[in-house]
Amino acid sequence: MAEQTQTSTNTSAADSQRVPTVIADDVHVIYRIHKGAVANTGATAALKRIVSRTSTPNVREVHAIKGVSFTAHQGEAIGLIGSNGSGKSSLLRTIAGLLPPARGAVYTLGQPSLLGVNAALLNDLSGERNVALGCLAMGMSPEQVKRITPEIIEFSGINERGDFASLPMRTYSSGMGARLRFAIAAAKEHDVLLIDEALATGDRKFRIRSEQRVRELRASAGTVFLVSHSLDSIRDTCERTIWLEGGVLKMDGPTDEVCRAYEGR
Repeated sequence: MAEQTQTSTNTSAADSQRVPTVIADDVHVIYRIHKGAVANTGATAALKRIVSRTSTPNVREVHAIKGVSFTAHQGEAIGLIGSNGSGKSSLLRTIAGLLPPARGAVYTLGQPSLLGVNAALLNDLSGERNVALGCLAMGMSPEQVKRITPEIIEFSGINERGDFASLPMRTYSSGMGARLRFAIAAAKEHDVLLIDEALATGDRKFRIRSEQRVRELRASAGTVFLVSHSLDSIRDTCERTIWLEGGVLKMDGPTDEVCRAYEGR
C-alpha cells in the first residue's frame, strides 16, 4: 500500500491543468459464479427456486477488482500490466461500461472504445466488408468509409501475402484478424481507446506501425489504455503504467519505474 501511495498521489501541478478523461473511484468488480451441478442450475430449477423462494445454491463470489482508484488525462497512454488473472481485462471492460462495478464508480469523457482480440467480426463476410461495417458502426459516413477502407487494409497488412481483403474472415489466421481489428479501431480518433493485447500480434513491422498510431492518437488529445504481457510494447508506447495484482492497484507511475518493479517482484 505504501508503494501505491508513493506513486499514485505524486500529482504534479501540470496534471491539475489537464482534462481528466477517466476517473476510477474506489472501483470494486465482483463476479458471481454458480458452482452447482448442471441439473440444479437450469431454467426448470431456477423456476422452482423462484416459486419456493429459495436462494441459488453454491454461488461463489470472485472479487476481481478491489478498490482501484486513478485519474487518466487527455494525451496519456497508460499501460496495464500484471500476472494472469490480476484484473486487467476486467478493469478495461468496466471502463468501457460493459461490466458495472459492484461498488465505486467510473466517470469517463465521451464513450470509451474497447478493442480486444476477441472483438466481433463476422466470419462469413470479407475483410473489406467488415472494415466498412466497423467504420459505419463508429459513425463514419459512407463517403468516409469508401475513402479510408484502402488505408485500413494497407495498415493491417492482411494483403501482404495475397488478396485476403476479398476473402471471408474465417480464412484468416488469429493474428490477421487481430491486426484488422486494431486497424479498424485506430482509424478513428477516440476520446478513450482501450486496447487488450492487440499490439502483441503480428510481426515487428506491424508492431512499429501500431505503436506509432497509438502515439498519434495521444497527440490528438485522446487517452489510450494498453493491456499487454509484452513489457517492450508497454515501454515503447506508454509513459505511465498501472500494475494490478490480485485485483489490487499495486503501483501507478512512470513506465520505467513500474516495469522495473514488476520485473523484480
